[in-house]
Amino acid sequence: MSTTYTRRNFLKTAALSIAAMGLPEICKGQKSGKLPNFVIIFLDDSGWADFKPFGAPSYQTPNVEQLAKDGCRFNNFYVPQAVCSASRAALLSGCYPCRTKVFGAHPPRARGLDPGYATIGQVLKACGYTTAVFGKWHIGDQPDTRPPARGFDESCGLMYSNDMWEFHPENPEYWGKYPLQFWDNGKVTIERVTKEHQPMLTTWYTEHAVDFINRNKEKPFFLYVPHSMPHVPLFCSEKFKDKSEAGMYGDVMMEIDWSVGKIMEALQANGVQDNTLVLLSSDNGPWISYGNHAGKTPYREAKGTSFDGGTRSACIIKYPGLIKAGTVSKKAFCSIDILPTLAYLAGASLPANPIDGKNVWELIVAVPGAQNPHEYYPFSTGKTFEGVISSDGRWKLHLPHTYRTLVEAGRDGMPGKYTNREIELSLFDMENDPYETTNVLDKYPQVAERLKRYAEQHRQKFYMDDKARFSMLRRKASCGDSRPKSCEYRVSSIEHPRSFRTWRRGSKSGSNGHVCPDQNKT
Repeated sequence: MSTTYTRRNFLKTAALSIAAMGLPEICKGQKSGKLPNFVIIFLDDSGWADFKPFGAPSYQTPNVEQLAKDGCRFNNFYVPQAVCSASRAALLSGCYPCRTKVFGAHPPRARGLDPGYATIGQVLKACGYTTAVFGKWHIGDQPDTRPPARGFDESCGLMYSNDMWEFHPENPEYWGKYPLQFWDNGKVTIERVTKEHQPMLTTWYTEHAVDFINRNKEKPFFLYVPHSMPHVPLFCSEKFKDKSEAGMYGDVMMEIDWSVGKIMEALQANGVQDNTLVLLSSDNGPWISYGNHAGKTPYREAKGTSFDGGTRSACIIKYPGLIKAGTVSKKAFCSIDILPTLAYLAGASLPANPIDGKNVWELIVAVPGAQNPHEYYPFSTGKTFEGVISSDGRWKLHLPHTYRTLVEAGRDGMPGKYTNREIELSLFDMENDPYETTNVLDKYPQVAERLKRYAEQHRQKFYMDDKARFSMLRRKASCGDSRPKSCEYRVSSIEHPRSFRTWRRGSKSGSNGHVCPDQNKT
C-alpha cells in the first residue's frame, strides 16, 4: 500500500532518513525560518552541448562549470515542446501546451498564455515573494498578458523573439510592421530596437538582475532571467566581441556565461547564496538551420522537433546544503514540474486552475527510492501530438508523424534548408539508444502497448474536439464493459497514421489562431 506524503511529514521523515545516512537536511531553509529564493536562468535555443561539462566547446564557460560543481547536473531534463512560446508557457504555468493552447512561437501583439492560467510569479507573489523577470517574455503581448499583469513586480526586456523585427532574413516586410520594442516595468522605453541596441541585451538583463538581488536580499524573491540569446540574430557587447576565437556563437555563449557569473556573485555578495535555488536551462535545443550561428546537441534532430535534440535541454540546479554538490543525475523530469516543485519549497498554494506538473523535489535531491510521480510525459510540435516518454526516461514512443530535418545549414545569420520526413510508429530504448536510431517496437511489445495506452489517453483528453469526443463516448457506451475485441478503440488511431492526418499536417498559426508566417522556423 502506497503512502501519501504531505509536505510536512515528507520534510520530517526525509530529514530523519537523510540525517541518518550522513547527508544534508532536506529543507534547511524551512528549518531556519527563511523562505528560499529562486533564480531561473532560461536560455533561448541553447544546445545541450553548448556548455562544459555537458559538451566540450572550444570556448570557455567557467561560471557554468562552477555552477555544475556546486550543484547537480541533470542529463534528462525535458521540455514538452521544442519551440519558444510553447516551452516558456509550460515552464511558467506548469501546464502542457495542449492544455493552455499556447503552441509554437506567437507573433507580436498576440494573446499568448490566457490569464486563467497562473504563472510561477503569481503563485510565489501570493505568498510574499518579490518577483522579477528580465529578458525575453514571449508568452503574451497584450496588456493583461505582459509581465506586470502576470505576477511580476519588476520587468524589462522584449515581448517576443529578437528576430521578429524589420531585419528578419526571410520575411522583413511582415516583421517590419511591428517594431521590436524594449519594455521596462510595463512601459516601452525603446520604441524601435535596432542593431545598435541588440548587442546590449545580455548586459541589460544582467544589470537589472544584479540590481534586483542587491535591493531584495532581506526578503524572499523569485528572479527569472530568460535571455534573448543565443537565438538568432546573434549579438554580443564589445567586451566579448572576438573573445572566444570561436566565432560569434562562441562570443555570445561566453557573455551568457559571464552573466551567470555576475548573478552568482551578487547572491554571494548579499549573503543569500546558501538560501537560493538556482536553475539554468534552455527553452529547447539549437536552431541548427543557422549553422555556425547555432548551438550543438549530440541527440537526434534539434529545435522544432520532438526528438531529443529538440526537447532535451541541459539543466543544472544548485541549492547549497540541499542538493549535493558535483553530482550528476539521470533522473528524468520536465519543465512543467518546476512550478509545483517551487511552490512546495515555498509553502505556496498551487494555482486554482488545473496544472499538469507535479512536485519532483524527491527526484532532484536524490531521496533513495524516489520515483517520478508521472506515468509519462507527452511531446508535441505546434498543434501536433507526436509521442510520449515514460516518466523514468527509459522508453520513448513516437506516433506516426512528419518532422523537419536539415538538408543544408546556413551561415553567418542566414538560415539553411529543411526537408520533411516521416517516422512510423516507433519505440526507442533511451537508456541504450539515447540517439533514437533503432526502432525496438517488435522487441518490446508490452512496453509499446503501455505507451500506446498512455498516448491514446492523452489524445482523448487533449486533442479531441467535442464532436469527436461525443462520438467516442457513444461508441464506448454501445460496446459496454464486456465489449468484444472488434469494439476496441484505445489504440486504433495510433496504429493507423491516416487517422492522424489533421495532427500530422500541422499548422502555421501561432497560439490562439494568430497567424505567424515563420511558425515552422521560429
